[in-house]
Amino acid sequence: MKRWIAIGLVVLTLGGIIVYNKILHPAPGASPGAGGGKGGPDAKGGAGGGKGGPGGGPAASVNGFIIVSQRLREDVVSSGSLLAAEQVDIYPEISARIIELNIHEGQPVAKGALLVKLFDTDLKAQLQKLQAQADNARRTEERNKQLLARGGISQQEYDIVTTNLRSSLADIDLVKANLQRTEIRAPFSGVIGLRNVSNGAVVSPNTLIARLQQISSLKLDFSIPEKYGASVHNGSHISFLVDGSGKTSQGVVYAIEPGVDEQTRNLRIRARVNNASGGNGQPLFRPGTFARVTLTIQNEQSLVVPTQAVIPQTRTNQVIVVKNGKAVFKDVKTGLRTAGTIQILSGLQMGDTVATTGLLFLKPDSPVKVGKIITLPGNSLKVAGN
Repeated sequence: MKRWIAIGLVVLTLGGIIVYNKILHPAPGASPGAGGGKGGPDAKGGAGGGKGGPGGGPAASVNGFIIVSQRLREDVVSSGSLLAAEQVDIYPEISARIIELNIHEGQPVAKGALLVKLFDTDLKAQLQKLQAQADNARRTEERNKQLLARGGISQQEYDIVTTNLRSSLADIDLVKANLQRTEIRAPFSGVIGLRNVSNGAVVSPNTLIARLQQISSLKLDFSIPEKYGASVHNGSHISFLVDGSGKTSQGVVYAIEPGVDEQTRNLRIRARVNNASGGNGQPLFRPGTFARVTLTIQNEQSLVVPTQAVIPQTRTNQVIVVKNGKAVFKDVKTGLRTAGTIQILSGLQMGDTVATTGLLFLKPDSPVKVGKIITLPGNSLKVAGN
């Protein structure tokens, strides 16, 4: 009895092995369920290559963009202020009473015109006294010079006389200088502002009389980030817009601050603006006006690609060029960037076709078919730099 049980177990074991090898785990190239019979058609020649083998898959369809040269413009937008070309606050140098006031508010004045005359009667009287003393000292010096030549006086006595003469002349120059301080004249041609005093008022060096401004041309001060410093120079053109004026005006850079501000890391720039009178006889702009300044840093023809065509890498950027039906990965150097385009500085040539879709599914030298060519709207791009 035990013998028959052992034989049955051996038969079951062998049967299980045969079923596993032939049905559940067939050999490569064998048809499931073929059992131990003749091999099927696939059994000939072993494992043949199917459609999914390497290099045998269908070409991926992508959208393409043909590299062209377009005008790429980079503008830096900044806030600025219009300033008078020349400006001075008029203060008296001495304390005195105003006896003549030639200030017509808001009117132009010429350089050297007398604006204010202060009381000077006491200084004039003092000048006459000193001039009389100087005349007497001059005659005394002439007589003593003759006596010195004949040996009538010593050299020391003559030196004392000449010293007195020079002292009298110096006192005269001092009084004349004080007399000049009683006259306030325009240091340059310009427009006088509102006066703060009246004729007859007693003023001191702390009294602001009026403000004189030269506004035939204006200065426009603005700042840009330090990274654009190398792109601006004397003679660069700027455009600006002020509130209340729908027309863009022009200016020319004529001065650049040598150093960068340590707090803001901005570079201060000054431009000159023509302020010729408008049709109503009034100047176009007034000093102190806020201006929105636009400085063109770059305006040239460049190669551009759509933003979605660039694949960021750790140390570089790549694009996929479709060449002879194959995907070719190329490293590129990029420049300016807008919302929809990127400037290509190197790595591509005009006429190259780059893939813009399906980038994640493409591999080097994989087959590619361009299904649609896309274009960029317009032919001029603009970048806000600040």
